[in-house]
Amino acid sequence: MHIETKCIQEGYKPKNGEARVLPVYQSTTFKYDSSEYMGKLFDLEEDGFFYTRLANPTASCVEDKIASLEGGVGAMMTSSGQAASLMSVTNIAGSGDHIVCSSAVYGGTFNLFAVTLKKLGIEVTFINPDSTAEEITAAIKENTKAVFGETIANPALNVLDIEKFAAAAHSKNIPLIVDNTFATPILCRPIEFGADIVVHSTSKYMDGHAVALGGVVVDSGNFDWAASGKFPEFTQPDDSYHGVVYTEKFKNAAYIVKARVQLMRDLGSTPAPQNAFLLNLGLETLHLRMPKHSENALAVARFLENDDRVAWVNYPGLESNKYYSIAKKYLPDGASGVISFGVKGGYKAANATLNGLKTAAIVTHVADCRTCALHPASSTHRQLTEKQLEECGISADLIRFSVGIENAGDLIADLDQALANAVK
Repeated sequence: MHIETKCIQEGYKPKNGEARVLPVYQSTTFKYDSSEYMGKLFDLEEDGFFYTRLANPTASCVEDKIASLEGGVGAMMTSSGQAASLMSVTNIAGSGDHIVCSSAVYGGTFNLFAVTLKKLGIEVTFINPDSTAEEITAAIKENTKAVFGETIANPALNVLDIEKFAAAAHSKNIPLIVDNTFATPILCRPIEFGADIVVHSTSKYMDGHAVALGGVVVDSGNFDWAASGKFPEFTQPDDSYHGVVYTEKFKNAAYIVKARVQLMRDLGSTPAPQNAFLLNLGLETLHLRMPKHSENALAVARFLENDDRVAWVNYPGLESNKYYSIAKKYLPDGASGVISFGVKGGYKAANATLNGLKTAAIVTHVADCRTCALHPASSTHRQLTEKQLEECGISADLIRFSVGIENAGDLIADLDQALANAVK
């Protein structure tokens, strides 16, 4: 099936007489006829649902749909995008290990990796997202367990050269993890370019309506954990499941199974069934919304690029953008809906522009059907030092403008009047 059809048809497949629309299984637990069968579930000998902390029928259907959209062998939903990023790394790295991460990532991810992972004993080296292959491999140590980056960085909008990062990671027998939140599988499928694990904050475009927090981890099934020689947790017996060896029992789905039965079991970052249901509604129109977001964003970016009140514009879809060529490779159908730009007058003028917006709303959120804006340096990234802000590509005048699916002319008119009052 084409991806548009997958958005509608994959995941939930009702049988004769069942509900046509994915039901909400609002239950923490599930009934079985024998204690013996329940025991087999706990020993990973049978498939089924026994407690929603590990799996739920509503969430399972949505996981199957997302795995299909990204081209993976399996997926695991989480309660938030932050939880997905955390679990994607801690499923393969622990105290004494190391990961390499692009410095141009979402501020929350940067803090998660720089502060919280450090407390857990996991060292992180941040590198320039435009690093050469040699620079990437030079950052990889003997104890490095993964390389991490974002398809389109939030909010710096660097476009990751996925094939280059994947080749560097694979040359050292470790996987590449890619956060594909801004692109979604409609605009880019990182697995097709060599990524091994894909994560999303599903709260953004996948949901599309700002109603349900969530995240997801997708396993490509392509990384050979046994051949790598660096991941004994997949190739040696797990005593908490009577000695199961994940690569032997679950083959190329070893990563995603282990994430669920170990990390979700112990950390409990479980999505609510109702949130999974709402996410599914968003996914059904994802293929319609992403082209419109991209079309509108390009129109707004061109307006800003030609406005004397604007100091600079960053949007990968602009011909003048440094990432235009690489965006055409990885994002041929559109560069998504987020623009960053600077207003002449710096910090003060940027905030005045935001305060003057009437259609676009000032919110922490990004990437839904409504246009919204934010000043990252004073909000989402305010915990970072000036040096860290610079490494993340965040300047004092930067406005993150998330273009919705309204009429583009109305959005441009809103920006025009806001700039008129802010920049004198």
